[in-house]
Amino acid sequence: MNVFFPRFLKRAYRKDPISSFILVVGAVDAVIGGVWEKSTLLSSGLVVVLLSVILRYLQTQKAQPLVTEEPPRRYLPLSPVRSPLPRLTNDKPR
Repeated sequence: MNVFFPRFLKRAYRKDPISSFILVVGAVDAVIGGVWEKSTLLSSGLVVVLLSVILRYLQTQKAQPLVTEEPPRRYLPLSPVRSPLPRLTNDKPR
């Protein structure tokens, strides 16, 4: 567990550092409010965590591209050319 936890945190912070920071701040507020039995700090921390999760969800929904693929444009004919292409070397002696 200890090996995978830092990898998860690094990956989460690299993806979206702002919402990850807001999530950590809210979680710290909630933990402090729970330990010190301060209901206002606990509830504000939980609200901030909830808002950061919603923010991250909305950002991932925006990032998904629309699937509207156009057929590829073909500028050359699909069938092979019947006559061979000219050679680029010069066979004549100088």
